Amino acid sequence: MLALFIRDLKLSVRAGGGALIGILFFLTVVAVIPFGVGPDMNLLSRIGPAIVWIGALLSALLGLDRLFQADRDDGTLDLLLMPEQPLVATVFVKCLAHWASTCLPLVIASPLLGLFMNMNEVAIGAVMLTLLVGSPAIAFIGAAGAAVAVALPRGGLLVSILVLPLAIPVLIFGVSASYAAVEDPAPFLPPFLFLVALTMIFAVIGPLAAALALRQAAD
Repeated sequence: MLALFIRDLKLSVRAGGGALIGILFFLTVVAVIPFGVGPDMNLLSRIGPAIVWIGALLSALLGLDRLFQADRDDGTLDLLLMPEQPLVATVFVKCLAHWASTCLPLVIASPLLGLFMNMNEVAIGAVMLTLLVGSPAIAFIGAAGAAVAVALPRGGLLVSILVLPLAIPVLIFGVSASYAAVEDPAPFLPPFLFLVALTMIFAVIGPLAAALALRQAAD
């Protein structure tokens, strides 16, 4: 499993610099917002957590179609589907590798974009913490969508359509927890714990659904 994790990390770096493309897309999404809403710094600071979360969510969807497609093209997926291999554990490790190569750089880049949105230190810290906890859920959800579309020649758009509605609860609780950290009447812990619970739930459901979809595609 460790060898599979390292292999997927290396492949994600070689395949067009997935982390760099995600960060650039993240920067583009956040950078165009001030041109749309105007130069009101107070407004930017208020909507900053939501914009950063939306940008991170959209950026995390970029490389999902390659999660199993490359393995299918070179025949590796046939080896992973052998009965001797624990497929659910294999999918789980591949999700972790995808998160480390695609989503974790977005978490690291979020403080810089928070400054761009005129967010204070508490808001930046809250957004970074919620992204760190909530972004794995996007990877686990995306694994199920990528497995469903693995047999399609151009399934990238289909993966985004399948994953985005399922990721809405993660977005809601991530943004709610970020706002609760800077607004005194709203407690931070309840939405944050809901976000943790969603990540744990999808960590179980996502690999199971992806493994089932891969078995069905192989049949």
